[in-house]
Formats: sequence, C-alpha cells, structure tokens
Amino acid sequence: MNGDWLLRGRDGRLHVYFLSGDAVLCRAERWPGGPWDAPRRMGGDQRVHPVLALGQGSDRYTHLVSWRPTVPGESGLVHSTHFRPLLAALDWMPVGHPNNKGDRTGTPAVAVDAEGRAHLFVRNAGGGVSMRAQRTKGGWSPWWDLRGQGTHRDGLAAVTAESGTVELYAAVRGGVQHWRQEEPGGRLVPGEKIGVEPQPGSLYALATSPGATTLFYVDSVGDLCAWRPGGKPVTVLGAAGTGPVTAVRCVLDGHDCTVLAQCSDSGRVAFAACPTEEESAGAWWTESGPQLPPDARVCLTTDADGRLVAAVSSPATGRLLVTRRKDEPGLALQAWREV
Repeated sequence: MNGDWLLRGRDGRLHVYFLSGDAVLCRAERWPGGPWDAPRRMGGDQRVHPVLALGQGSDRYTHLVSWRPTVPGESGLVHSTHFRPLLAALDWMPVGHPNNKGDRTGTPAVAVDAEGRAHLFVRNAGGGVSMRAQRTKGGWSPWWDLRGQGTHRDGLAAVTAESGTVELYAAVRGGVQHWRQEEPGGRLVPGEKIGVEPQPGSLYALATSPGATTLFYVDSVGDLCAWRPGGKPVTVLGAAGTGPVTAVRCVLDGHDCTVLAQCSDSGRVAFAACPTEEESAGAWWTESGPQLPPDARVCLTTDADGRLVAAVSSPATGRLLVTRRKDEPGLALQAWREV
C-alpha cells in the first residue's frame, strides 16, 4: 500500500481501501459518522497483484493503481477511479509498463493535480523512475523517463502541493531525490538530492504550506526526520517502530499542526504532534489503543468537521479499528472501536 488508504469522500463519508488476495476492497460509512458497510470489490472482477497505490484529488475522487498479471512472468499497470464511497469504482483499465513489457518493477505511487489528472510513477527496469499523466480530454501521456539511479523498489512518495502541482520523492542509491512540476500537467524535473539513508518503505510526503511540501522518513539510525527542499533535514524524534509513518495536517487548539502516527514496537499506535513546519519545536509519542498484530498499519485523515480520525487495518485478521479526536483540548482520542 502506497498512499493514504483512509479517505473522506465528497459527501463526508469516510472510507478505507485494503488488499485481500487478488482483489482491492473498500469499506465506507453509510453516512458521515454512522455505521460501516460490508467490504466491496473495486475495479470489477479483474485479478490484481497484492500491491496498491492511492491518490485523492481536491474533487475527493480516489485514483487507484495496481499491477495485474498478463502473461506468465509479466505484468502491467492498471488504473481505476472511485468517485464516491458508496458507488462502484470504474473497472480496472490498463496503463501499460514503463519498459513496454516485463514483470513488476516496483511499488507505484500516484498523485492527483488541481485539474483532477492522475500522475502515475513507478520504478523502471533500469532503476530510474518513469511516469505517465492523464490528459485533460482523456487518455494518458506517453511514458516519460525521469531518470534517476538505484531507485528502491518501494521507495516512492508522490504528493500534490497546495498550488495543485505534483511532486515526487524517491529513495535512491545514496540518498533521496526530489522532482517537481514547473507547470501544471508538465513533466517533472529533478530538484535537490540529499545524502540520507531512509529505511525501506518509510517515505511519506505532505503539503505543509503554499510554497512547500515536507517529506517524513525514518533514517538509518531509527530517527523520524523531516525534510523540505531548500533546507536541511531535521530530526523530529526517535521512530516509534519500524513500519510506515503517516501524517495529516489539522487544527489542534486553534493551531495548524501536523499529526504523525506509526505502529510502535510495543504493538500499539503511537501519535505525535508538532506545529506545522516547526518540527524543531519538539514532539513526543503517546501510545493509544489495543495490542495489534505485527502486520497492522495506521492511517490518518480528518472528517467533515475537521476532526482528526485514525484507522488501523490488519490484513492478516481483517480487523478495522477507528478512533476520532475528542472535543476537548489536546490530542485526546475516543475509545477505539472495531467496525
């Protein structure tokens, strides 16, 4: 899973996506804050590999990208759009392969620009990064080779800036590389590269101000760090665990804050908060919820009222747990409930 899998639809309903065998499933609230419906299959009956990239545009439409088996030993990328949580998603449509044909080359990433166009990124067989973008009038651009060397198979984090343009961060040989769009719908151009060693699968990118996006990652010594191109990486605090980090901006006690979450080594969910783009102000972990299985993953969003919402999913058990912030000062959460 690459990208936020807990999302809010145009109608305010929360919904989650998860992998189950050769399918992508979705569950959604029947109404905002209400009970949840049963899992539904996304993209029709077509089988896909157990990998999923997600991106949501300002229109609240969700774009899903996965790999599907084609002929023995080969795969191709497929794309679907889910317009509303309780509606069926479009059938999976082929997007192709960055090297025309071959097996899976890495975990894809997807971001959606201000015009609602999905931008798909994936490692190619040469170790660089390739991309395709939806056209305004339908169809996809040709494959564009963004170059790069030694890209990690699960090392991509795509993000949409507040300006509506798309940016990409990639864990590559010898560091992290940043790409950005100079104009809407254009090919991304390389920006800065920093010489850090992020742990596999730990990159998470977030739009944090009109002029900047922030990359969060866990470094080689186990610290959770933040980096904005144009500046130097900053250590936020020690990582709570070894799994993926997730983040969301929300208002806490009248302040614009970034809330971070990660499944901790103790088997619970750990939360931390700091003023947005002021990571040096300090943060600390607070653990919450029940003991979780080792494969559990956490994701954050805000509901229709702007309240923080967290969900934990466990592929092995099929359990989905959800909590919301209480209507009181601080980062106090309601009791976790299974849905």
